[in-house]
Amino acid sequence: MSPQWAQQQGFGVRVEWGRAGAAAIGAGAACVVVIDVLSFTTSVSIATAAGTVVYPYRWRDESARAFAAEHRAALAVGRREAGPDAPWSLSPAALRRAPVTERLVLPSPNGSAIATTVRDTPVVAACLRNVAAVAAWLVDQDGWGGVDRPIAVVPAGEQWPGTETVRPAIEDWLGAGALVTALSERGIGALSPEARAAASTFRGTPAMAELITDSASGRELAAIGFADDVALAVDLDADHTVPVLLDGAFTDIRSGTR
Repeated sequence: MSPQWAQQQGFGVRVEWGRAGAAAIGAGAACVVVIDVLSFTTSVSIATAAGTVVYPYRWRDESARAFAAEHRAALAVGRREAGPDAPWSLSPAALRRAPVTERLVLPSPNGSAIATTVRDTPVVAACLRNVAAVAAWLVDQDGWGGVDRPIAVVPAGEQWPGTETVRPAIEDWLGAGALVTALSERGIGALSPEARAAASTFRGTPAMAELITDSASGRELAAIGFADDVALAVDLDADHTVPVLLDGAFTDIRSGTR
């Protein structure tokens, strides 16, 4: 169990990084909101907007194929592995082009890994594209965001190459700040210092799209030919999805798709 000082107790909206952060601030929370802008939660938003149910999965290996077969789902492959026989990948742009599938397994070492390790707490997938819709839905839930039923906001971050060490990613911090700002504007108070800091960063970043495009994560994707993924990810409030993890899969709770 995480030490008490790390749990941000006494606050209704809490923010902390990665799987360890989710464990620290998610204990006793009303829900955990995972934010992985480039690109897991952006891909979840785009896929669920098209009516697809998305199963998160931590590993991209043979076990993922078995997991997809078990759930009668298509399997998303690596960005550069996608092709006519496997058009689905973690790339949001590729998902927009691919045929709509009823079920999709989406492996990811960051956002997906966090979502699959949270236990006994509702999990929501948020990104810049759906932040207003997610905030509105959270506010509609009875008592969520109060000190007794806090909302745990978890920017996923990235991993340094060849390690499992979290690299704080500016796009996820801005996504967390956008959500905290939207919650605050809708009357949710008692923000932790970390939540206030994230919101201040978002409000103080007028050229957000340009900043994310030129960030380490944006440059990484552009270097391998996926700049379109960044352009889709920074399109603020383009989607109206609220993907909630139900029976192991993210479903747009507002559409009722199963």
